[in-house]
Amino acid sequence: MSKYITTPIYYVNGEAHIGHAYTTFIADTMTRYEKLKGEDTYFLTGTDEHGQKIEESAQKNGKPTQEFADEISASFKNLWDEFEISYDKFIRTTDADHKKGVQKAFEVMYAKGDIYKDFYEGHYCVSCETFFPETQLEDGEFCPDCGRTTSIIKEESYFFKLSKYEDRLLEHYANNPDFILPRSRANEVINFVKGGLRDLSVTRTSFTWGVQMPESLNDDKHVMYVWLDALLNYITALGYGKDDADMNYWPASTQFVGKDILRFHAIYWPAFLMSLDMPLPKTIGAHGWWTRDGEKMSKSKGNVISPKEVSDAYGAENLRYFMLREVPFGQDGDFSQRAFIDRINSELSNDLGNLLNRIIGMSGKYSDFEIDSIDVEKYHSKELDAMNEALGNLDEFMQNLQTHRYLEELWKLFAIGNKAIEEHAPWVKMKEDKKDEALATVALVANILAKASIMLHPIMPKTTNIIADALSFEINNESYKDLVLGKNLLKLFNIKKVPPLFPRVEEPLMEEAPKAMPDDKPNDEMKKELNAKKEEDNLIEIGQFFETSLKVGVVVEAEEVPKSKKLLKLQVDLGEGTNKQVVAGIKEFYSAESLLNTQVCVVANLKPAKLMGMMSEGMLLAAKDEDGLCLVRPEKPKKAGTPIG
Repeated sequence: MSKYITTPIYYVNGEAHIGHAYTTFIADTMTRYEKLKGEDTYFLTGTDEHGQKIEESAQKNGKPTQEFADEISASFKNLWDEFEISYDKFIRTTDADHKKGVQKAFEVMYAKGDIYKDFYEGHYCVSCETFFPETQLEDGEFCPDCGRTTSIIKEESYFFKLSKYEDRLLEHYANNPDFILPRSRANEVINFVKGGLRDLSVTRTSFTWGVQMPESLNDDKHVMYVWLDALLNYITALGYGKDDADMNYWPASTQFVGKDILRFHAIYWPAFLMSLDMPLPKTIGAHGWWTRDGEKMSKSKGNVISPKEVSDAYGAENLRYFMLREVPFGQDGDFSQRAFIDRINSELSNDLGNLLNRIIGMSGKYSDFEIDSIDVEKYHSKELDAMNEALGNLDEFMQNLQTHRYLEELWKLFAIGNKAIEEHAPWVKMKEDKKDEALATVALVANILAKASIMLHPIMPKTTNIIADALSFEINNESYKDLVLGKNLLKLFNIKKVPPLFPRVEEPLMEEAPKAMPDDKPNDEMKKELNAKKEEDNLIEIGQFFETSLKVGVVVEAEEVPKSKKLLKLQVDLGEGTNKQVVAGIKEFYSAESLLNTQVCVVANLKPAKLMGMMSEGMLLAAKDEDGLCLVRPEKPKKAGTPIG
């Protein structure tokens, strides 16, 4: 069964913003997911380039309209290419084949009696390219969608009999509950249609930048309404009006749009298709808007987010992960650098990246990097069952466009892997001469990483290919069927070392957006309250204390960090089978030689951080006053890894 996935075609009156990126990321993810499953999938994106607004924007920029459209369209295409978006076609409404397809559709609807000529007088919003009846205006003047001033226009127009399809539309909504997702969005569309549909003006005579009328109508003074022209791109891209070369992909399986253009896609678009006697798309997926640090983005505030700027600072795949994980599909999302950094450090770096590093280290120490799944089922049936249960839940979340739930469920696999290492402690098993059990745990985690990387591949394709290469397999439909559907395990292989996938981010890598300042500064009384609250907030529950893992460690290697007056680089044995690297600012008080084979107290579950380009995986406990610094050590020697409580 073929799949056809589309983004809206983006209007070329400005550069791409974070909302455009979100729509494109989720469509690209769905496409990659379907291809991973072996589905024949076609992915379309592109640009919408006609209409009065584009004509006016070009004039303001002092450029011919086509040149202006070419430049903005190219900026979208170049950005998606830089992000390695896997589209099959990038359509432009200025393409000659698209124009021919639109003209053919107009002729078909006109011959059917669904298009007729009349005069229109009403309130027109240039920004939305839409006429509104006076009853829908705000304060009798302003556009109900964008709030801008409307103009009263009277002109000759061709009309589409939208009112004719009112009952058929309502019947379709009732019979196809997944036509609009999330379902919460359907009610606003249904209520709008129930309020009565007026016939739709589908041509203009007040400007010329649009698709010309079919020659058969012999009416050169009209150009087509931008929404009729734009919506038809989804079928002209497949060859409608030319050769029907790819029309086997129609109807679309999922068409992604922002909530601001849902009405056009859930009312006008299906009505046009009904007039053309063509099947309707299976699902229109409408997502919410993005704010920045809780504030609406606008050029005047200076807080508009450039997806390229974020990608350059943090990486495109980290951005993809954050946006698809952060917000439930359909709801508004908020972009915050702090939230973004937290996701990178905790979920990507700690949960995923550190898990891979741990098994590379253990396999190198215990088995010369060789990993064999032969004993995994014998010792880890509980973990395998939990893993397979989570994997089995993923498809439903993706089909319902709930990428945040998909990733939430997928992350359960990494939790299973990290818990297995702590519970089964391979380093202890090795000391107890239970090598087969220790290696089985390492192999379990390798299989968890392999299966998880397959299912994470649609979201983070480059990162997961690195993981798969380290585990000596390729991510494709065959490995999906074998390891995920077939529940099989990796065959004997040698794991490869890889650099850290997700270096820890300590400080924001972009300038923060300007913030509105409060009108009044806090008075002395308010300051006292704030300080008292701060002191109260410093109290913690006993459970919070025990979330910190403190262990006794033995320093097995120590060296000075070149060009640093304060730092020493230590390798500390915490009884885990692999040493932890700790970069500590104690060089002024201890020499590297004096620390060798001595015991220290270490915060063992600290998130890895970079100091002078070196990864530090823990922190030494020390006390410092006016007399200097001294390390906190056990009163008597204890085994490496002994917990401190």
